[in-house]
Amino acid sequence: MTKTVYLDNNATTMVDPKVFEAMKPYFCELYGNPSSMHKFGGQVAKAVEKAREQVKNFLGANDSKEIIFTASGSEGDNMAIRGILEANKNKKHIITTKIEHPAVLNVYKYLEKQGYEVTYLGVDSLGNLDLNELKNAITDDTALVSMMYANNETGVILPVEKAAKLVKQINPKIKFHVDAVQAAGKIKIDVKNTDIDLLSIAGHKIHAPKGIGALYVKTGTLLPAFIIGGHQERGKRAGTENVPYIVGLGEACEIAQNALDYEMTEVKRLRDKLENGIVKSIYNAKVNGATENRVPNTTNIGFQYIEGELILLHLSDLGICASSGSACTSGSLEPSHVLKSMGVPFESLHGSIRFSLSRFTTEAEIDYVLKVLPDVITKLNGISPYQKELNRLKAQFNH
Repeated sequence: MTKTVYLDNNATTMVDPKVFEAMKPYFCELYGNPSSMHKFGGQVAKAVEKAREQVKNFLGANDSKEIIFTASGSEGDNMAIRGILEANKNKKHIITTKIEHPAVLNVYKYLEKQGYEVTYLGVDSLGNLDLNELKNAITDDTALVSMMYANNETGVILPVEKAAKLVKQINPKIKFHVDAVQAAGKIKIDVKNTDIDLLSIAGHKIHAPKGIGALYVKTGTLLPAFIIGGHQERGKRAGTENVPYIVGLGEACEIAQNALDYEMTEVKRLRDKLENGIVKSIYNAKVNGATENRVPNTTNIGFQYIEGELILLHLSDLGICASSGSACTSGSLEPSHVLKSMGVPFESLHGSIRFSLSRFTTEAEIDYVLKVLPDVITKLNGISPYQKELNRLKAQFNH
């Protein structure tokens, strides 16, 4: 059987064995309800609060009470966006970007149908945001700005701290939410020194299990209950806590915090080796997006005049896992809305592949991809209907 080379870590990550070990006691041994009055439940409650403290430290929050556990990044985004609007019903204008994850973009599209006026900010060809466009979009009726920290497809980092500061200078009452799902664990986050009001993360992007996340809510931010019922999560999200997964998230956050230097050096080195190796050996390969201002694990490469789905199928047969964009939209045959917003030309749009690494990615895996990928592309170039265009690119490359 072909060994799996997993380069789709922006879709999900493997659970770190250390995280799994930290979780195990809370399934069959320490299974008490953290809300119980007895000591058996009390020790479980302490584990939940330890995890909350770990997430607080990871995000640079002031107080562990600012951390609410959720079931996913999507839930955190919904809880923040819809909660803020419920608390500010007299404001009907909201702002986001055209390159958001569906967890934000589709919420905004839903809200647009409910009567909200939405401004979708554009990006340039490198995926960068123009803060002047944000400044000009703000009105007296603006309630909320929601913006991703790092794009899930290109890895490009948006200037969320500068954007939040700008928004607050214009109107301190406007709330600023950040989807940090793809930034967490890859770059340092320190919310206490920013004007960010809410920030959401997902455990399965940082080597914790699927089904757990967290939402940072700055002290003083009015946020109604998202799930009504018991007192859990200070009344914001009722339901008995998912203790093993909460413990896992806490452990994953602490490990990720300690591994940031490794992400910024070794993971980045392997990403750059992969990226440079591809563009130097394949004449119709071109990087999409900024190459400097991005998270260290992600590269998005357009293979001109061939279909991305065919590339992915051939790579899968060789044991290599990559993607053509967000896992939440991979069922669609439509080209990436992110790359379309960046103005990526037709010849690259349908043939763009995202490779996303993790701290578990090895040099040997990168070497394997660089060994087999050129042959895959050569084969697909041979069956492309755009032979004239490919010959022109090949001539330019060789020249």
